[in-house]
Amino acid sequence: MKVAVIGAGSAGLAALRHCTSGTYDTQVVCYEKTDQVGGTWVYREETGFDRYGLPIHTSMYKNLRTNLPKEVMGYPDYPVPDSPESYLTRTQILEFLNSYCDHFNIRQYIRFLHNVELVEPSTGDRKWTVKVKDLKKNTVLTESFDAVMVCNGHYFEPSTPNLKGHLIFQGQQLHSHDYRVPDIFANKTVVVVGAGPSGMDLALDISKTAKRVYLSHHLKESIGTIFPENVVQKPDIKELTEHTVLFQDGTNEPVDVVFYCTGYKYSFPFLSEKCGVRVDSNMVTPLWKHLISIENPTLALVGLPFYVCAFNMFDLQVRFVLQYWSGKKDFPSKADMLQEEADELRRRQEEGLQKRHFHMMGYNQDRYYNDLANTAGITPLPPVLTKLHNESSMRFLDNLVHYRESRYKIIDDYNFIQL
Repeated sequence: MKVAVIGAGSAGLAALRHCTSGTYDTQVVCYEKTDQVGGTWVYREETGFDRYGLPIHTSMYKNLRTNLPKEVMGYPDYPVPDSPESYLTRTQILEFLNSYCDHFNIRQYIRFLHNVELVEPSTGDRKWTVKVKDLKKNTVLTESFDAVMVCNGHYFEPSTPNLKGHLIFQGQQLHSHDYRVPDIFANKTVVVVGAGPSGMDLALDISKTAKRVYLSHHLKESIGTIFPENVVQKPDIKELTEHTVLFQDGTNEPVDVVFYCTGYKYSFPFLSEKCGVRVDSNMVTPLWKHLISIENPTLALVGLPFYVCAFNMFDLQVRFVLQYWSGKKDFPSKADMLQEEADELRRRQEEGLQKRHFHMMGYNQDRYYNDLANTAGITPLPPVLTKLHNESSMRFLDNLVHYRESRYKIIDDYNFIQL
C-alpha cells in the first residue's frame, strides 16, 4: 500500500514512524513545503510570504514556552527526555522532534521543499492523484497513491473577527500568526482580543514592553490570575473608531494597536471538492472519529482535535487509521459513520457548544482516546496524560505568571506527582 503524508510536523512524523515500522505493509512518501521538519514549531523571523511566494506556515513567536508540561508532550514510544524543568522552550521541542525523526530514521522518506497543490480521487481505480510542486526546480509532478494522510496542522490560517469600524481604525491591526517579538509594541497601548491560551500568553509577553495592555474577552467571569500592573481586563469590543476602542461596558480607550489572538481556521487548500470533505463553521465534516473521510475512507485528516496531548494523540490516530487501511479492521457502513458524527454533534450542542467547538476535547479528551483504542483494538494512551493535562490547564488559569515554574513527574499510567 502506497501512502502519501502531507506535512512533516509532529503529526506527519508520527505517520512516517508507523508507516515505516514494519507492522504494516506500506510504502510512504512525505511532502513538506519548507526545508525542515517541525511544522509550526519552526521559528521564522519573516512573516507574510516566503521566497517561493507561499504563505509563511509557522505562527511561532520568539519567547514561546509550552503551556503543557513535557511529561504529556512526548510520543507513547518516545517520551521527551528528562530535564530539570517541565515547561520547555520552542527550541527544545524542535530539537525533540528532530531527535524523534532521527531515532526512527524517517528523514529519508521526506521530500523537502515540495508543496502539495492538489489531492483528488482518481476516476475508476480507487486511488488518489497527488499534484506536487518541487519548489527548487519549479516543476510540477503528479503521483498516484492508495491512501493519503493529511498532516498540515491547524495553526496557520488566521481567524479574524469582523469588528465594526475595523476599516476606519487608524492604528495597527495584527493577528498573532504574524507576531514574533514584543519590541514592536514598545511604549504602545495595545488591546489583545481573545483570552484563549495564546491571548493570555501574549498579553503577558507584550506587557514587558507595552505601555498598557487591555485584554478583551467574553468570559463570563473575570480571569482569576494576577496580571502585571499594566494589564487590564475588558469585555468584548463594541466598535473601533479612528483612534479608540469602545468596549461593551461603555468605556472608551485610546489604543495604538488591535492585536487579534482569535485563533485559526481549518484549511486544506489542496483538497479537491471531490474528496468529499468540507469545513462548515470550522467543523471539518463528514468525518468518522474526527479523522477518517466518510466519503473516501482512504483519506485521513490527522490532528484536528484541540486542547489535547497532541503528539500522543497523533500517534494514536495514525495507529487507528493503519488498522483499517491494512485490513486488520473493517470500516463500519457509511450510514453508521454518518450517524455517529450526527449523534456527537447533537450531544455537543446539547452541552451548549457551537459547531466551531466540534473538535474541542479538553477535560474529556480521555473519552476520545479510549474510544479510538477500543474501536481499533490498539494500545490505549495512559489515563495519567489527561489528568496532568487538566491539572496544568487549571494552573494556567489560576496563576499565569508563575505556573510554568511547576515541575512534574509521572509515576505510572495513572499517577503523577508535583516535585
